Amino acid sequence: MNNIQHKNLAAGRWRTLSFSEQMGNVGSEVSRAISWDKRGDIEQKEKALVRAFELLDLTIEDPRWSRFSRLKEILRTREVMADYFYGDNLYFTQPEKLEQYFYYFAFAARRLR
Repeated sequence: MNNIQHKNLAAGRWRTLSFSEQMGNVGSEVSRAISWDKRGDIEQKEKALVRAFELLDLTIEDPRWSRFSRLKEILRTREVMADYFYGDNLYFTQPEKLEQYFYYFAFAARRLR
C-alpha cells in the first residue's frame, strides 16, 4: 500500500475487529462514495473509494478469514465493487443493493456490541 489512509488500522488494529465490523466499515466508505457520486463530486467519491478498497484489502489480508469460506466472499465483493465503480458493471450492480449488502454487516456489528 503506497499511501495508507488508515495507518492505525493497517498497523494491526483492523485485525481486532470482527468480520461484521470490518465489512460494516467498508460499507460506510462505499456508501459515502455512492453519495458523493450522486452529488457529482468525483474527487470526494474517489477518496471514499480509495479508503473502501484499502479497508477491503486489509480484510483480505486478515489471516482469520482465509481459514473459512469468508475469503471467497470478500474477493467476490471486491470484484463486484471494482466492476461497478471502475468497470463496465457486468454484474448489473445497483448502488442501493450494494449499500444494502453492507448494511447487514453494520447492523450485525451493532447487535454484537
